[in-house]
Amino acid sequence: MLELQPSTLNSSQHTFLIKQEAQRLQFDFCGISKAVPLNDDARRLESWLNKGFHGKMKYMEQHFDLRTDPTKLVPGAKSVISLLYNYYQNQSSLDKTKPKIAKYAFGDDYRIIKEKLYELLHTIENRIGNVTARVFVDSGPVLERTWAAKSGLGWVGKNGNLINKQHGSFYFLAEIILDVELDYDAPIKNYCGTCTRCIDACPTDAISERNVIDGSKCISYFTIELREEIPLEMKGKFEGWMFGCDICQDVCPWNRFARQHEESKFLPSDLLTAMKKEDWEELTEEIYERLFKNSPLKRAKFEGIRRNLLFLKDD
Repeated sequence: MLELQPSTLNSSQHTFLIKQEAQRLQFDFCGISKAVPLNDDARRLESWLNKGFHGKMKYMEQHFDLRTDPTKLVPGAKSVISLLYNYYQNQSSLDKTKPKIAKYAFGDDYRIIKEKLYELLHTIENRIGNVTARVFVDSGPVLERTWAAKSGLGWVGKNGNLINKQHGSFYFLAEIILDVELDYDAPIKNYCGTCTRCIDACPTDAISERNVIDGSKCISYFTIELREEIPLEMKGKFEGWMFGCDICQDVCPWNRFARQHEESKFLPSDLLTAMKKEDWEELTEEIYERLFKNSPLKRAKFEGIRRNLLFLKDD
């Protein structure tokens, strides 16, 4: 840790301090971009919404100006700190006869990341001085992948995920928006090339050739976001996915570089790994509460999980 007093630090030293602290907190990557209005992304987002690709996710229509202008979220914002936190599980702990759960949801939810963000912000306040800032991790009206790409942490692939050249796409994204000028990282090029593996593998045709994701066709949308009955025309297309979907990430060539995470709280519990196919078919609300006490699966609620399990039955 630098021993300089806050009054003696310049923007380069501020930047070094932040990245050093992010590494200490076990974030895998940290990049910083200038807080500016995202005019091009605003146009793309507006077109995406107008085409109805958000389905029933009405919250995507809200706070449009906040999503595309960080100074509306943090008055006087000058920098966006983007961070990646690995959740890759190098082998499934759920056997093939069980319903599939996206890797990010095997263990506890990502509140641990928010705790780390606040610890990073606390260091910034202690070492740099009084700042105006907000932290975000999968919450708030923030275009996370855009900011991560602008800060050089990767590129947005054809599957809509942020892909890091070193270790793929199995990362939680997090941000701190603050009113401190820092040294900014440059974006990198898109390395998807002519590869279409994610497009070809998607069983619901949610990924178009134009690199646009129709969220209303995505398995994750149906199993997490949708509160109604799943359309019957999707029957037989989920390939066993009960919560979320990793197909487009699993087939991505860049994820051959993914590494096993080192966060014990992201590992599946013994109770979850012990579940048999018949246990899932007989799932009760009491067992659900025990299985997913601190899990992202709480987002779908018991009724949603039961609906998903019934939809997969006999597939």
